[in-house]
Amino acid sequence: MAIQKSAPAVDGVQSFRLPDVGEGLIEAELLSWYVKPGDEIKVNQMICEIETAKAVVELPSPFAGTVRELLAEEGQTVDVGAVIITVDDGTGGSASGADPGAEEGGDTEAREKPLVGYGEKAASTQRRARRRPAPSAPSSPPVPQSAAPPAPAPAVVAVPPAPAPASGPAGRPLAKPPVRKLAKDLGVDLGSVAPTGDGGIVTRDDVRAAAEAARAPVQAEPQPEAAPAAPADRSARERRIPVKGVRKHTAAAMVGSAFTAPHVTEFLQVDVTKTMKAVARLRARPDFADVRVSPLLLVAKALLMAVRRHPEINATWDGDNQEIVVKDYVNLGIAAATERGLVVPNVKDADAMTLPELAAGLKRLTDTARAGKTSPADMSGGTITITNVGVFGVDAGTPILNPGEAAILAFGQIRDMPWVHKGELKIRKVTTLSLSFDHRLVDGELGSKVLRDIGTALEDPELTALAWG
Repeated sequence: MAIQKSAPAVDGVQSFRLPDVGEGLIEAELLSWYVKPGDEIKVNQMICEIETAKAVVELPSPFAGTVRELLAEEGQTVDVGAVIITVDDGTGGSASGADPGAEEGGDTEAREKPLVGYGEKAASTQRRARRRPAPSAPSSPPVPQSAAPPAPAPAVVAVPPAPAPASGPAGRPLAKPPVRKLAKDLGVDLGSVAPTGDGGIVTRDDVRAAAEAARAPVQAEPQPEAAPAAPADRSARERRIPVKGVRKHTAAAMVGSAFTAPHVTEFLQVDVTKTMKAVARLRARPDFADVRVSPLLLVAKALLMAVRRHPEINATWDGDNQEIVVKDYVNLGIAAATERGLVVPNVKDADAMTLPELAAGLKRLTDTARAGKTSPADMSGGTITITNVGVFGVDAGTPILNPGEAAILAFGQIRDMPWVHKGELKIRKVTTLSLSFDHRLVDGELGSKVLRDIGTALEDPELTALAWG
């Protein structure tokens, strides 16, 4: 990656500004420095590693000389165009530690043109300012004990007296015969029971409560209630993961896709017994000796055949011009889970490849993604995507569209299942396919035809290849 010099040298000190290594990126995280102040470096020597919103990239130095100062720390998020390193090329005198590209009044900075590939940040683009700790205020003098406000007196709650038991004729408490018998059995004097029934009638519960109160031990004085236990501090058992780089980009892209394109997902269970036999035969062929042959390879080929039969599925929605753009080439995206998050590199012109070429292309992309070295070029320009959820032991899903694409295919795990085959119940290799599509440009008929063609190609891949070419 060739990077032009960022600014004219001042007193022999060159300033290198963070370039836009992707498509309109505005910031990147500096992962690690390969050099330190005082090191001698050469032109195009790799000096640092950065993580953009799309990939991890190494930056080469456009200068030769002695590293003077590193102006960004590892782990810091840096704006595109900011000076990250200065290099003394030995052609001038000493320079101050300030930005050597700046002159008094900032006239030189204003006259500098943006570097090739940097681009100027749009005025409407804003970044949330990082929160800096507020300056600590001088502590107030301690308040003397005598000046402290007196503690408020505890509130006194008046307890209404218990209602006197109602009496019937000749002062006899009101109670039904069964209640009177219960009181007699429990040794309770009805005249001492506070009634709670309608009309002042003593109830069974009143009698039982009086009996329990009589049996309860007398407490000399009320004991203070125990103070509630302080809630446990759970922060020591929690982990916080900063959302940045690839994860930040993926989160924003998925939210934008989910709330922009109306998603529809259809499912299809397919007998892939013949596909698994074809995979085993391909692995034994010499022309596949250096590549990995997996069921995903034949799923990708089936999708490409379906796209050729129904090219409208390989399209994008142009909202500005109110047009559907059908693409007569297929850049096949393969979703890959990495330590830095989900990335979707794509095989360029996959529809024009032979099966061995497609296998080699898929292997290169997945190996690069797992190594964390996927380039921005591999991440851009995709037209349709496959996500293999089967490797995680999942049957199906409702995948969210990769932004700008009309469809995404989820490939579930392959399991042994009972299946009616040639009129008999047998154990077959079965998988579930899930096709999500943008309902603005793909209606139910088109989506169903594409999904059915993929299923047909996997049910009998060899016959389908002969019939469809």
